[in-house]
Amino acid sequence: MPFVLHAVPCLADNYAYLIHDPSSGATAVIDVPEAAPVQQALTAQGWTLTDILITHHHDDHIGGVQDLRAATGARVWGAGGDAHRLPPLDHALAEGDSVTIGHETGHVLDASGHTVGHIAFHFPEAKLAFTADSLMALGCGRLFEGSAQQMWDSLTKFMDLPDDTVICSGHDYIKGNAAFALSVDADNPDLVARIARSDADRKDGKPMAIAPLSLELATNPFLRATDPRMKASLGMPRASDVDTFAHLRALKDKF
Repeated sequence: MPFVLHAVPCLADNYAYLIHDPSSGATAVIDVPEAAPVQQALTAQGWTLTDILITHHHDDHIGGVQDLRAATGARVWGAGGDAHRLPPLDHALAEGDSVTIGHETGHVLDASGHTVGHIAFHFPEAKLAFTADSLMALGCGRLFEGSAQQMWDSLTKFMDLPDDTVICSGHDYIKGNAAFALSVDADNPDLVARIARSDADRKDGKPMAIAPLSLELATNPFLRATDPRMKASLGMPRASDVDTFAHLRALKDKF
């Protein structure tokens, strides 16, 4: 049986994600901004937490890890190279490593850029990728520690995943990201249609940080840095993909 995915709103605009394997009972959470909402969701679903997967060291992604570990005894997985900034790890990870939750295996990707040491988790059978603050809905994370090249390398890894992969990112930044995307890509009909749907999706209570990769490829301006039409619209027809991305990120920082 496939994973059951449950998004848990936390803090002002964060999401934690629960994945549950019905056949084994194994349940993992990806990032824990705060413990209480996750515990409430586990109780409501009747699930027992077995694993905590951490993407990066920012407090709005790990603030509840210690309390949740104490309450559940769950194992904690995170980047070994960033262990000095994370809660104590039971399993230290690097790109190419695997994480097994129940009967499904996830692959660890280095997703540096927002931070150095940021990782992501791709579960190919479930068609899920947990990208936190690297690839985000209609955007990407600000480059607090890494370089534009590092972030572009990370985004390229996600672009190479199957189009039907569902991207689960760390924040609901959709309104601001949509406004910026329109400022650089207003003639994109897929983008205009996505933004028109987003208000209805929000009213229906759908998590705004989840979207299929195919939609991100069509509408996310940062993933469209490869498109000659995007380069031309920015006045950079001969620019490399990474330079186009860096220019877009700099524009967004000032937006």
